[in-house]
Amino acid sequence: MSNHKKSRRSLLVGFAGLVGGCTINSKAAVAGLTPRAAEGPFYPKPSMRMPDIDNDLVKIAGLVEEAGGEIFTLRGTLFGRDGQTLVGHRIEIWQCDINGKYLHTGDSRDVTYDQAFQGFGHDISDESGGYVFRTIKPAIYPGRAPHIHVKVFNGGSELLTTQFYVKDDANNARDGLFNRMSDVEAETVSMVFVTGEDGLQATVNVIV
Repeated sequence: MSNHKKSRRSLLVGFAGLVGGCTINSKAAVAGLTPRAAEGPFYPKPSMRMPDIDNDLVKIAGLVEEAGGEIFTLRGTLFGRDGQTLVGHRIEIWQCDINGKYLHTGDSRDVTYDQAFQGFGHDISDESGGYVFRTIKPAIYPGRAPHIHVKVFNGGSELLTTQFYVKDDANNARDGLFNRMSDVEAETVSMVFVTGEDGLQATVNVIV
């Protein structure tokens, strides 16, 4: 990993630590498994991804410009069903840009893609099971509520595919995938945005 990437990672982890401020009780956290959801048609294959696939989706290495949209920090902790934190696991996210366009050749709509938005990124859970991303609040893709796609891997084994939503967004009521979940399940994958000293943030813990 380059010094540039290390510094970006360090800044994000430091921010997460500052805004976290407390230790999560793993037994209390494991109220139920994170619900699975469809992968969707726009999971970007490696050949489609930007050369920069780190956990900062709004700043691409080598570009001065930042992505359009409302930037926030997404963080959380990965747990196993036994309540133990999962260390060294890969978590991926992907989402459409501020214009509702995906970084995928299959999204052929006549919409300009924001070339400053990474579209896909990954993180590796730290010694406390924590992950962190810097990205944008999800935009609306036609027919869907705003959402972020998520995958969790243990080595080469995929443990979970799910989607995160914006809590109380008006579009949730019209989203078929969102409405398949129970109220309890929906709560576990809903992002609540709060503003801290360092900007907007949301926390979603993941249980697999």
